[in-house]
Amino acid sequence: MRVAKACLISLFWGTLFCIVYALARPATGSAHNDGLGTIHLMNVIFVGRKTGRVKQLDLRHPVVVAAAVALVFGIVGGAFSIGVSLGVHHHGANPIDQLGSWSADLLREQGQIEAVRRSLQEKVNALAMRVGQMNANVIRLDALGKRLTRMANLDDGEFDFGNPPALGGESADGQPAQIPNLTAMVDDLQSQLSSREQQLGVLENLILTRELNKQVYPEGRPVQEGWISSYFGRRADPFTGFSAVHKGLDFAGPEGTTVSSVAAGLVTYAGERAGYGQMVEINHGNGLATRYCHNEKLLVKQGDMVRKGQEVALMGSTGHSTGPHLHFEVLKNGSQVDPLRFIGEDR
Repeated sequence: MRVAKACLISLFWGTLFCIVYALARPATGSAHNDGLGTIHLMNVIFVGRKTGRVKQLDLRHPVVVAAAVALVFGIVGGAFSIGVSLGVHHHGANPIDQLGSWSADLLREQGQIEAVRRSLQEKVNALAMRVGQMNANVIRLDALGKRLTRMANLDDGEFDFGNPPALGGESADGQPAQIPNLTAMVDDLQSQLSSREQQLGVLENLILTRELNKQVYPEGRPVQEGWISSYFGRRADPFTGFSAVHKGLDFAGPEGTTVSSVAAGLVTYAGERAGYGQMVEINHGNGLATRYCHNEKLLVKQGDMVRKGQEVALMGSTGHSTGPHLHFEVLKNGSQVDPLRFIGEDR
């Protein structure tokens, strides 16, 4: 385009130069010598068809010559401009340029493919994360199931949480899983796992509550050795001989025999009390408490948490006592009740 513009500018200045040159020359006619001494003028005669008027055009006149030259320059310049335009157009269809355009298109398509690949990889990563979370839930459920099996004292083979459950299929028909269907399947399975986890959590809480109640409920003998020397109820007082109410059970045995708590609880008293000697009182909740009296030595102190079967004292004969024995009481809502129904023995 720059070349065509330069050519048009050159043509304009050339034509202008010819016109100025022609106008600057004197308008004298030019003749042609035919070699015979006769001078002929080069004219073109025009005769009007209707009027018959005659006009002459001197072909050697400077204006005519300048116009001819300008016409020639115009034709040549137009042809040159057309050629330049065709050359530019032809240059635009250069195979090298086409190759560059194709390369750009290929790079753009590769970028689109890479974007699709990244999007698909993100979806796969999200799905893998979901599967990992589900796997963690399954591991927790397996551990919870094993713990519940042990807590419920079930047979090992009844609930085997170490192996997948046995499944069966009566039909081989089916279709390959697609990604949208697979996502829906994962969502449904995760929902089922969450529901099962909640159900097992509720079951665990129930079993723990049951076990806790068993632990805090007074049950069993406070001494493994010895015998019941006096029951709950009215009897003759061993010191005065008068009738009196005995509010516990007496277990006779060798001095120093270990005394154990019949339930888990909190030690609310540990020390000397009038008539009871060295005494331990344990609160088990739900309005239940136990007392262990006439001990030689206390093994716990006030504020201690004790578990079921833990040793709390050594049998002795302190306080109002005639010999080594344990006076055992069970209190319900602050009042003594017969301990026999808690230790599981009859009179």
